Amino acid sequence: MVKRKKEFSSDELKKAIIEGAQEKKALGVTALDLRELPNASSDFYVICHGQTDRQTEAIAKSIEETVFNKLGLWPYHSEGYTNGEWILLDYFHIVAHIFVSGKREFFAIEDLWADAQIEEFETIH
Repeated sequence: MVKRKKEFSSDELKKAIIEGAQEKKALGVTALDLRELPNASSDFYVICHGQTDRQTEAIAKSIEETVFNKLGLWPYHSEGYTNGEWILLDYFHIVAHIFVSGKREFFAIEDLWADAQIEEFETIH
């Protein structure tokens, strides 16, 4: 069992989340930096999508495992595994949103937080 690091930065957590998403070929991996925005509930949102509900589940599980293996941390809260259309993993400082393709456009989180700094990451094939 991996022991949890005593301290880690939001950037280390973001990196682990992105690595877990890329491991399962997540599409459109994007990080929204919310640290400078008033009323933001966390430091970052990491948003990505898969082509099917099975892929979104695989991405979410990969994120959970990667973060745990690197930082010894499980999400404080998760939801959406039942239908796999929008899975949310809440790590308090960072919330990961894993959508199935069509739902990402419908909910348009990037548009809701348009004032955030946006960083896009490549899809690993």
